[in-house]
Amino acid sequence: MIFYTSDLHFGHQNVIRFDNRPFDTVSEMDYTLIRLWNSRVREEDTVYIAGDFAYRNERPAEWYLRQLPGKKHLIVGNHDSKLLDNPAAAGYFESIEKMAHVMDGKTHICLCHYPICEWNGYWKGHLHIYGHIHNRREDTFQIMRHREGALNAGCMINHYMPVPLNELMKNNQEFKAQDQSKQ
Repeated sequence: MIFYTSDLHFGHQNVIRFDNRPFDTVSEMDYTLIRLWNSRVREEDTVYIAGDFAYRNERPAEWYLRQLPGKKHLIVGNHDSKLLDNPAAAGYFESIEKMAHVMDGKTHICLCHYPICEWNGYWKGHLHIYGHIHNRREDTFQIMRHREGALNAGCMINHYMPVPLNELMKNNQEFKAQDQSKQ
């Protein structure tokens, strides 16, 4: 099975407040993210992480990575430089790329940490999975919400766990609908 997630921010205290995450401490957040990941992902599964795996973490990134099953692929985010400079952590990834084009069944997908308004295959119905904007609803979200096939993989939108494509689509629809109900 193939899963998607982004903006986990393992070890990052400020992201709890920034995203209004339902955790009191970094330790609670980290252990919950690990538990939820492990409740779904098996060693033979593939997980695409659309950036920002860990940030300002006291534990080394490999501490988290060794607890997470699956064939992990990192799409580099703006907070991944420390991880990239750590060969032990980088060795846990099958691939590390700034952008990737993959297939999920018969579906073409363009993965990038950053939201792109028009991606390769946009006019052919290819999907775009991104992160970076977390669960914010400002300008970029207002643009991307109207882009058919654009899907935010932010863990906070996806119940803090990696999700398969069908669930990613459902969660994005629900997140967009919540925004509509507030207007």
